[in-house]
Amino acid sequence: MSHVYKIIELTGSSPISSDDAVKNAIAAAAQSLHNLRWFEVIETRGHLEAGVIAHWQVTVKVGFTLDAAD
Repeated sequence: MSHVYKIIELTGSSPISSDDAVKNAIAAAAQSLHNLRWFEVIETRGHLEAGVIAHWQVTVKVGFTLDAAD
């Protein structure tokens, strides 16, 4: 069986860590999409306040399979 994949780009954020920012993006996608298969981190950045990291922002590509046509 072959699959067709759709790829979307999301940016998650977190005050805790870059890993948590990725998890937040994936969790949000999982609320409205199904058949999530993989992700790829494409950009990591952050927000600084008084010289310290205040917030992480991570952009990911998420791939999911489309439903098979009947």
